Amino acid sequence: MVLKLRSLFKAKANDEPASTPVGETFARAQSLQKSGDFEAAIRLYDELLGDKGSDAEIHYKRANAFNSLGRWETALAGYDRAIALDPTFAHAFCNRGAVLERLERWSDALSSYDRAIALNPGDGLTYYNRGSVLKAQQRLDEALGSYDQAIARRPDYVEAYINRGHVLQGLRRHKDAVASYDKAIDLSARYVEAFQGRGLSLLDLGRHEAAIASYNQALVLDADQKYLLGVRRHAQMKICDWSGLDADMERLAEGVRALKPVCTPFAMLSLVDSPELHSLTARIWAQQECPPDEVLGTIPASSRGGKIRIGYFSADFRTHPVSLLAAELFESHDRSQFETIAFAFGREADDFTRGRLQKAFDRFVDVRDRSDREVAVLAREIGVDIAVDLSGFTEGNRTGIFALRAAPVQVSFLGYPGTMATAYMDYLIGDRAVISPEVQRYCTEKIVYLPDSFLPNDSTRVVADTVYSREQLGLPKSGFVFCCFNNAYKITPAVFDGWMRILSRTTGSVLWLAQNNPESMHNLRMEAARRGVDARRLVFADRWPSAAEHLARHRAAGLFLDTTPYNAHATASDALWTGLPVLTCPGEGFAGRVAASLLRAIDLPELVAATTAEYEDLAVNLATDADLLEGVRQKLARNRVSAPLFDTARFTRNLESAYTRMHARNRAALPPDHVFIEPSA
Repeated sequence: MVLKLRSLFKAKANDEPASTPVGETFARAQSLQKSGDFEAAIRLYDELLGDKGSDAEIHYKRANAFNSLGRWETALAGYDRAIALDPTFAHAFCNRGAVLERLERWSDALSSYDRAIALNPGDGLTYYNRGSVLKAQQRLDEALGSYDQAIARRPDYVEAYINRGHVLQGLRRHKDAVASYDKAIDLSARYVEAFQGRGLSLLDLGRHEAAIASYNQALVLDADQKYLLGVRRHAQMKICDWSGLDADMERLAEGVRALKPVCTPFAMLSLVDSPELHSLTARIWAQQECPPDEVLGTIPASSRGGKIRIGYFSADFRTHPVSLLAAELFESHDRSQFETIAFAFGREADDFTRGRLQKAFDRFVDVRDRSDREVAVLAREIGVDIAVDLSGFTEGNRTGIFALRAAPVQVSFLGYPGTMATAYMDYLIGDRAVISPEVQRYCTEKIVYLPDSFLPNDSTRVVADTVYSREQLGLPKSGFVFCCFNNAYKITPAVFDGWMRILSRTTGSVLWLAQNNPESMHNLRMEAARRGVDARRLVFADRWPSAAEHLARHRAAGLFLDTTPYNAHATASDALWTGLPVLTCPGEGFAGRVAASLLRAIDLPELVAATTAEYEDLAVNLATDADLLEGVRQKLARNRVSAPLFDTARFTRNLESAYTRMHARNRAALPPDHVFIEPSA
């Protein structure tokens, strides 16, 4: 889920003058301004200033008109003139701050708001606007304090409660966020943003059905609210609630093709197998949420010699699939040729993985509390040659850093399996399996084709020696065990139909799934019964805190069944590392071809089915032919130590070769181009 809640109500202007100049001309100007005819109002204010050029109120009103027209620099000059004439003009300082906020001059905006507060400490609007600036700078605790001050002065300040909820969401204080949204709704139930924000907080609390109900209320208020339909559908998929799926997908596809912001990019990857729709959704998101920002100016090609500086940017430098996959890669970089810097902007973490990563990089910089602009400036000051985005359009992303150009070369890698569809991302790391010619057509980035799989792996991962009995794992004493430990949102009705046909054809078999949440377990059991399969044949594995023990329990399964249009990624890697065969049927999009990439890199193409019918037949054959399955298992055991998939040193050399090629093109002032890396020795 990638929806980022922002200060949706911000930079409001205060249009309450301390006193009003009398006169018919001024009254007409006021009337025109209120009716929206700002140009006519400005002409009258200019006429008045010919006689009263030293009147602060007229300069203030004129500046407000320019503010309404979006002519920020002219408005700013007007407020400055009003303040020069009357240094105690609190409202002028407040509106000046609002203009500076629009210009993203955060420090100047804060100074102006602070002066307005000093002059008029009872004005809740100024505290409210101040909170928006602090939120934009990632100073969330301070932003929360400002919204609290606004509410203290205006207890019925609905917008302040909503933005306060957004800040609490960012601080991961989800219960408090829900309470803030609830207060806003109690005051006025007409704000769609309150219901939408409340839904996201409820999701983070694991209250899925309440979240969906909140999204439904938001849709009643505004069926066209940005991303809301897709967000609601993704929430339903998390609990395997497939009601209304076909109608939703028809509306989403229609909306995306009309270039409307109806769905987040990440949600679309798991909803439909269409590289075209994936690309369009990403393009819409990028244009709406993180368009190119040239405020820092162009960045020159790298001219410095010596080591190539690689900046890795991520919200997930902790125990998270991205870091678990890439930790050994970071450790394996050739320090004589490369300098690596981590830019961490995710939640606070104090786990083993975070500690390991802090040692893996030459520099580890926590930038959680810095704005996008500050992080981009820092990267430029450090002299990052290649900025690698490990988040893409996933939760916690800070794509705005890349929109500002943090480095001469910018690369999308690992975290988001698809195009970001924006010109400021130069390269996308892939391979020949995940990026077919059909997929490449819809990528705006140039593709780096690694020779094996694009997915790194950690060959130091420990699999516990513990051998669990079936009873310990909640599995029946006999019968074949199919498994899939993917997230519930990846399970579509079509996938589940196939799984139920497989169970129906293999007597006594069970399907072992991840216990994502109680609602998904209940719904999947109901769906099994509807398809004539005993619900008891679905077994759910709870979450284990020990990764080594979790990997060890894979030994109890016979075959991992993949999902589409969003494959198993880290979960498929886990299965193969433990010796559990993975069966997949590739889709059209990047996200639906990852398991095929892994199987290709471990030389098990026989587990890549061409059609769903072949997928189901092969699953049944492997489950009912012990010799066939044992042959596959033995081949996997041999290839696990000899094939490229888990050879991290080889992967690192190939990736470094790609970085070197990208850097060389940039230094030669050549535009990005596709990079094909040949297998290393």
